[in-house]
Amino acid sequence: MKLIDIQMAQVIAKPDEEVVLDEEIGHVRLITLNQPRRLNVIASDVVSLLAKLLEKWEKDDDAELILIKGSGRAFSAGGDLKMFYDGRSSKDSNLEVVYRMYWLCYHIHTYKKPMVALVHGISMGGGASLMVPMKFSVVTEKTIFSTPEASIGFHTDCGFSYMLSRLPGHLGEFLGLTGARLNGIELVAAGLATHFAPSEKFSELQNRLISLNSGEENAVKSAIEEFSINVHIDEKSVLTKRAIIDECFSKDSVEEILTSFEAEASKEGNGWMVAFLDGLKRSSPIALKITLQSIREGRKQTLGECLKKEFRITINILRSVISGDVYEWNPATLEDVDEVMLKQVFQAFEQDLELNIPIGDDCRWTGKYEDSPYPTSK
Repeated sequence: MKLIDIQMAQVIAKPDEEVVLDEEIGHVRLITLNQPRRLNVIASDVVSLLAKLLEKWEKDDDAELILIKGSGRAFSAGGDLKMFYDGRSSKDSNLEVVYRMYWLCYHIHTYKKPMVALVHGISMGGGASLMVPMKFSVVTEKTIFSTPEASIGFHTDCGFSYMLSRLPGHLGEFLGLTGARLNGIELVAAGLATHFAPSEKFSELQNRLISLNSGEENAVKSAIEEFSINVHIDEKSVLTKRAIIDECFSKDSVEEILTSFEAEASKEGNGWMVAFLDGLKRSSPIALKITLQSIREGRKQTLGECLKKEFRITINILRSVISGDVYEWNPATLEDVDEVMLKQVFQAFEQDLELNIPIGDDCRWTGKYEDSPYPTSK
């Protein structure tokens, strides 16, 4: 089974392992995601601890600046898929942890104190929701970002239908559907991170931020800029393929996107597209359609509306409302996915089961790409 195959690659955490470390240093608070053997996966205990710490510090006048980092070679590889798989036999066994995770996402987007993500290594899926919305997110040459959910039968979640939909052109659809990986330089260029710093400077940067003993934003920004460098994307980067990405991923349906992408991939000089095309063809058909619709809807929705929608989709998928697709590809082809199925997975819940968050657009993240060196279409 596809989900099990993915999860088997992860090492089981030690029972006595402290999954989240927290330090209070003067007016600075430091969070370390501490499951390096599991690539700092976001499990239910991690969600609970992060939520409690952030709520506590937001109310604490002595806490002025929040730093978050990952241990080992990852920032966070995203949600604990094994937890969802193990809970599939109980209809609502995952409801509470999903609810908590979406509240955490909303809280991070609307947090009232400066937060800095120090992102070294893997930052994927839900794990990247602890990076992108931060006031400051610093990446390195070893940072790897992707939203690979469609390739495992899931959907673009944790607020990414909001964030991807606000990237320039149709880059959001491209990233959401293909799970394409971006490196640290590309993340800054696309506006998904604010600063790039060499990895050998990260410890020094962390110490510099702690030494500020303050959350004054201009001081924090200046300190980060002491260690950061300007980015220039490589000519081979997918970000330089803006025109062709916009052409293909602006199509109305997944089928039309695939047809357009396949036609372009067959042309001379477009060999870079083949791997992405193969990935699209291997992905879950219904996950691709859910992801495309969710990102498209996200362009017209507030953060709150996106999170409420994604919460419904997540719970409906985990409940196997239309199929057991999170565990097996069913339906097996795009042609077998009809509008009735999509309506079922997007359907609203009764009010007492909905994600209870504000729907106003009061979040901090609006798309930093406006001031980035992302290449424009030609």
